[in-house]
Amino acid sequence: MKQYLKLLEDIMENWIDKQDRTWTWVRGIFGMQAKYDLQYWFPLVTTKKTFLRIIIVELIWLIRWETNIKYLVDRNCHIWDEWPFQNWLDNSWEVDKKDYPMYSEEWYELKKEFAEKIKQKESQDPWVKKWWELGPVYGHQWRNFNSQDIDQIKNAIEQIKNNPTNRRIIVSAWNPAQIDKMLLPPCHAFFQFNVDTTNNKLNLQLYQRSADMFLGVPFNIASYSTMLILFSKITWLKPGTFTHTLWDAHIYSNHFEQVNEQLSREPFPLPELKLKKDIKTLEDIENLEWEDFELVKYQSHWVLKAPVAV
Repeated sequence: MKQYLKLLEDIMENWIDKQDRTWTWVRGIFGMQAKYDLQYWFPLVTTKKTFLRIIIVELIWLIRWETNIKYLVDRNCHIWDEWPFQNWLDNSWEVDKKDYPMYSEEWYELKKEFAEKIKQKESQDPWVKKWWELGPVYGHQWRNFNSQDIDQIKNAIEQIKNNPTNRRIIVSAWNPAQIDKMLLPPCHAFFQFNVDTTNNKLNLQLYQRSADMFLGVPFNIASYSTMLILFSKITWLKPGTFTHTLWDAHIYSNHFEQVNEQLSREPFPLPELKLKKDIKTLEDIENLEWEDFELVKYQSHWVLKAPVAV
């Protein structure tokens, strides 16, 4: 994963400081890119422990066009908890948000209680549907763009199979018409497929408008690489290259210490990702669980924790 580490190093050495919407100032560079060849290995960061289980659970949730995070919480995936929790804290009358300053011990403890409460309720419970809903984010736009029954994922797969030289195989999560209905506008805005008809390979490029380099980007790399592997299987192609284009690549000031520690570590050899279940259709992908995957020969340094900026 030297490509990813080089991006971190470049930002730390050639940065521009600026304030951002979270009021946590950042160092950033506008316009970066890295390429990951999936032919022999899987690009999972090894300079800190990276939990592939929650990455894959989230990816399947997205492909299933879910927008309520109960599916995630029920599978002990909590990477989306902060946004609906803060929305509930800001807008419900159940507690006084003044008693729970953001990122305080009280805030984190209440967030855990909030997540535990959802596990005890059914998906159709009104409280779950109201407060755990993110709005028409990622999966909704991928599978039902603008709430108009436009299934971009299905269309992309059909084009890969039947019109592989098409330069318009694009899936967009960025929809200005519905941005104000989302708790968080899409950071990974849209992606494009390319079929290498000479070598029978499927390539994928992600255009990411906003990139949290320490916390988010390792997840994005692994998630879209997994997507490329899955879509290759159901279109009878080999996984090729994942190209990651980063528009606003930034490191939060409260992540500097962790990034410096990570850059001091020597990467381990990259692992392999194997699928234990045979898949042939998009519906097969929708029904996958983490247990259907096998991560082989993954060795990493110990975990590095940092707060997420909401």
